Amino acid sequence: MLTRSFLYLLSGGHFFMSLWDQISQHITAATGETFQIKNQQAAGGGCINQTTKVSDGKVSYFVKTNSIEHGDMFAAEAEALQEMAQTHTIKVPQPVCYGDDGASCFLVLEFLNLHGTPNMSLLGEQFAAMHRISHDRFGWHRNNTIGSTPQINDWHSDWIEFWREHRLAYQLRLARQNGYGGELQSLGEKLLADMHLFFEGYSPQPSMLHGDLWGGNAAGLADGTPVIYDPAFYYGDREADLAMTHLFGGFGQAFYAAYGEAWPLDAGYPVRKTFYNLYHIINHLNIFGGGYHGQALSMLEQLLAELK
Repeated sequence: MLTRSFLYLLSGGHFFMSLWDQISQHITAATGETFQIKNQQAAGGGCINQTTKVSDGKVSYFVKTNSIEHGDMFAAEAEALQEMAQTHTIKVPQPVCYGDDGASCFLVLEFLNLHGTPNMSLLGEQFAAMHRISHDRFGWHRNNTIGSTPQINDWHSDWIEFWREHRLAYQLRLARQNGYGGELQSLGEKLLADMHLFFEGYSPQPSMLHGDLWGGNAAGLADGTPVIYDPAFYYGDREADLAMTHLFGGFGQAFYAAYGEAWPLDAGYPVRKTFYNLYHIINHLNIFGGGYHGQALSMLEQLLAELK
């Protein structure tokens, strides 16, 4: 059960409970078991949020915190994890509760000891099984974020139009606002006009997607059970999800062989892999700056060459 934050007013005063006391209260309300934080330990993971392992000496939880304006991001993440968990296809951290204290927001997840090496064959098989979970449209009922960038998920029956408007065109508009005009925009406009050609003879179905699966968002339990987390969830072409796993080091041959055996890929995937990953590279350009500008241009040129 997910709970919203509430304000605690000390008797006779106007002082709010500390953030960590509120988190303790939320965990107690969500679990039905009294919980009071006794130990806090900084935890690794991500460059957007602060992450902390909290414990009462018996039970531990993983807590993300950020400034108040990121509250919707945590609410969307909690709902996405819950929706993924309900498929029973692949393990994700269970959301416990989320809320805010008026200045900061938080998300509490079950604590998983992610120090094992994931079974990559099993991860590939389970990832394909999650992609088998389908919907009648592309998108999701709420927007979320890809990294720290807003991600628009308005429902759409046409995948090509969804990707054109809510993924590539959106990122290109952000890039222009961030000072990346010129060649990036001219090449991007050409790709937007002709991108439908990549889908001749291929009609993707709306699959349940993690949305942001790279090596930093997957790990293993001690027994090798794969765990994925930090989703940018929506329903879309499974190739878009699989493509991102090739970025930043890739997932290894065992993963891709197992995925392909569980659900073989269309012959056009190698080209569309670059097409889909352009979204993430332009997003990295918008978040982290010019170090990704050359890579984005190179990908655009490569894709346009495929269309000649």
